[in-house]
Amino acid sequence: MPQNCAIVTGGGRNIGQAISLRLQADGYRVFALDIVEPEAEALRPDAVLVDLSDAEATRTAVQAIAAEHRVTCLVNNVGIVAPAPLEEVRLEDFELLMNLNLRTSIVCAQILAPGMRKHGGGRIVFNTSRVTKGKLDRTLYSATKGAAQSMARTWALELAPDGITVNCVAPGPIATTAFWENNPPDAPKTRAIIDMVPIGRMGTTEDIANAVSFFCDDRAGFVTGQTLFVCGGVTVG
Repeated sequence: MPQNCAIVTGGGRNIGQAISLRLQADGYRVFALDIVEPEAEALRPDAVLVDLSDAEATRTAVQAIAAEHRVTCLVNNVGIVAPAPLEEVRLEDFELLMNLNLRTSIVCAQILAPGMRKHGGGRIVFNTSRVTKGKLDRTLYSATKGAAQSMARTWALELAPDGITVNCVAPGPIATTAFWENNPPDAPKTRAIIDMVPIGRMGTTEDIANAVSFFCDDRAGFVTGQTLFVCGGVTVG
């Protein structure tokens, strides 16, 4: 039987790279789609350099993979933040975040769902965020991630008869380069973020990859339409 393959958008760095490496370890052949080459050498042979904010470029790249490989797993991971208080939100950023963070998922799923159906099932996982519970300066980011969680529940209902599950992993504060770019280490607000984590530490990219791995496992076929907050307890109280 041909090897099951996974596509991870934004799979070349940070959380996306950790997810890609974990799925590789789980037995998937992983195609990491990103605008940059992965740091991890293990991912480079199947890495695809593509600007995922370009719908046609994304469609071309995913169609090429699907035409040659048995893709049974899609991880919608790519995303940017563009933090700003309400009065400073730029409409051009609205378009960029909606296109990259959300439209990419639709483009990929429309191409891959028919193949998953043909192969008897599949897994779609969104990397969303605990910002859907509310966070300052995240008007656009929270809008895209909230929309992704709602969209995932709709897809879960539509695709369940085909054995395709759709779930979300919602990270809390994770120590990535993106986090430090948006939260300067010495800023009081950053210290407050870290201090409020009940577990007492920042999350790691591997923490998120573990959760994604669970949803992508063949044995997780009775779990769909769910959002798992991997947040060290931040969303509990």
